[in-house]
Amino acid sequence: MSLIQATIRNTKTKGEVNTLRKDGCVPGIIYGGENPNEQITLSKKEVANLIAKENFLSNVVSISIEGREQKVLPRDITFDTVSDEPIHVDFLRIVKGAKIELEIPVKFINHEQSPGLKRGGVLNIVRRKVELRCPTENIPNELVVDLDGLEIGASIKISFINLPEKVTPTIQGRDFVIATVAAPTVVKEPEKPAEADAEAADGSEATAEGGEKPAEGGEKTAESEKNEEKPAAEKK
Repeated sequence: MSLIQATIRNTKTKGEVNTLRKDGCVPGIIYGGENPNEQITLSKKEVANLIAKENFLSNVVSISIEGREQKVLPRDITFDTVSDEPIHVDFLRIVKGAKIELEIPVKFINHEQSPGLKRGGVLNIVRRKVELRCPTENIPNELVVDLDGLEIGASIKISFINLPEKVTPTIQGRDFVIATVAAPTVVKEPEKPAEADAEAADGSEATAEGGEKPAEGGEKTAESEKNEEKPAAEKK
């Protein structure tokens, strides 16, 4: 679990907040539970490190405020429309026993162990994230799908995934599809064997040799022309 440092801020005007940003800080707020909301300030570097982590909006982090730590969940981050830098972060306070709805990313493993994918099949991902209802103290970082042994035509449904205790999908009443192993859309033509190529080459050579022979009834030879002229001379 990541630990980030923050301080309490007492800004009351928009100008004071803008001054914080100019000084390299990012304002934020912690809300949720029975405790009052807390306005905080974080360094831009801390926020950048937080954003750089994969799936940071579904990862619980620990915030230390003046020596006091508490678990929170990043819920929203606002970016400047021009510079694209973070300008505000919202954190939800983790309260034991409460539940929250989150989109959890799906991770696929063991692609090389799938016979269907080895034979040219395609992993057709229907849902890259699944919305779950989770206890705040038991939020999964990701949902793992093992592709080991899956053949072409396999359908991976939500029941295929082992969910943590008390974690349920928000979609109820049907076993919805996460991904499928589909047949390849393009079939490769098998290569011609060497024997077939040799036979084709022999056939073309034979055709070329046959073309050199004169056709029957073609040009007359000089001897045949003389034989035809003899009867005409005898008649005279």
